[in-house]
Amino acid sequence: MHILWLKTELLHPVDKGGRIRTYNMLRELCRDHHVTYLTLDDGSAAPNAPALAAEYCHELVRVPFSTAPKGGFQFFAELAANAMSRWPYAVAKYRSVQMERAIVSAARNGPDIVVCDFLFPGVNVPNGLGIPTILFQHNVEAVIWERHMQMAGSRLKRAYMADQWRRMQKHEQAECLRFDHVVAVSTDDAMAFTASYGAKSVSSVSTGVDTNYFKPSLSVPRKKNNLVFTGSMDWLPNEDAIVWFVESILPIVQQTVPDVSLTVVGRAPSPRIVALGSNSAVEVTGSVPDVRPFIDRAELFVVPIRIGGGTRLKIYEAMAMERAVVSTTVGAEGLPVKDGVHVLLRETPEATAQAITTLLANPEQCVALANAGAQLVRERFGWDGVARQFAETCQSVIDAHRTTPLAKPVTVAK
Repeated sequence: MHILWLKTELLHPVDKGGRIRTYNMLRELCRDHHVTYLTLDDGSAAPNAPALAAEYCHELVRVPFSTAPKGGFQFFAELAANAMSRWPYAVAKYRSVQMERAIVSAARNGPDIVVCDFLFPGVNVPNGLGIPTILFQHNVEAVIWERHMQMAGSRLKRAYMADQWRRMQKHEQAECLRFDHVVAVSTDDAMAFTASYGAKSVSSVSTGVDTNYFKPSLSVPRKKNNLVFTGSMDWLPNEDAIVWFVESILPIVQQTVPDVSLTVVGRAPSPRIVALGSNSAVEVTGSVPDVRPFIDRAELFVVPIRIGGGTRLKIYEAMAMERAVVSTTVGAEGLPVKDGVHVLLRETPEATAQAITTLLANPEQCVALANAGAQLVRERFGWDGVARQFAETCQSVIDAHRTTPLAKPVTVAK
């Protein structure tokens, strides 16, 4: 099978959830299938990212592109101009006529199927390519914007988020209906695409974890009463999670465990997150070459996410490393984990703090929770099986497409 895979970025450094999922999926798919990776390239990837693309594709097609840095004049000008667009800004900023033309050209070279990875490159996928198309949705994007709206602090921000949410909802529905098939990363998301958007052809493929890479090390000493969070800190749901945890949960834990500490591990922390490092109980590392030593030394892994969608790879990584996890329900959304068996799920600051202090005071309970989580991911969620399931879905969409009439000729934007 020849797969034309569409993305808005190169994958190295493989340092955030979407890249991790795509990288591992493609690395497995490449063993048995031919992958052409077509992406926008704004120059922000690692210098060796094009060379390292050979790890996950057979051909790399890069389309030069530029995006406005957040906070600058061009960024705010684009936000203002977006008021007249039918697309939400998070989608519109990836519009590229050059990418659309590159997709049409690549589609003429014999791929069996097009996979649009995330909603965003889809803005450049024309109708009528003549080959089947899959929209690979890592989350229900509109849900993220709805939760941003709900958490907005000011009336002006709430109004803006509400407008973006409505546009995202409308656009996401249209895309789910336009593509031949939608792949979600959880059964919950798949049901949402069907129930909320009326999508007829939807399936789910589980999130995976590299259990050979993520496993505990006996060489890293444990740091007493240390908590850890990992994730891209330039992603707003992660920023919100850590601010909420430090301001509302950590002080309650400190009343019982005065020497508790939190390590925040992840790329590009915002000034707001960096400022939290002035708290003697909080360490903000920024980007690190390897998150495993930080997970290894921690007693507990915390996921206090209130905004988000899809599934959290970080939870599977922590489980594979035999760390007990305390999460919100949103943080563990879409994962087949049971409260009290594989993780502890808590919603309020008081309940979350109590769960943390209880586990820190009861090592046997902590180990039991960690072992149950490790067993779950090792038995069911290795990337080889996940990729095999994805390939089977692709093949079924190809087979179904052969029985349908040919689409209208493609039209390319000028």
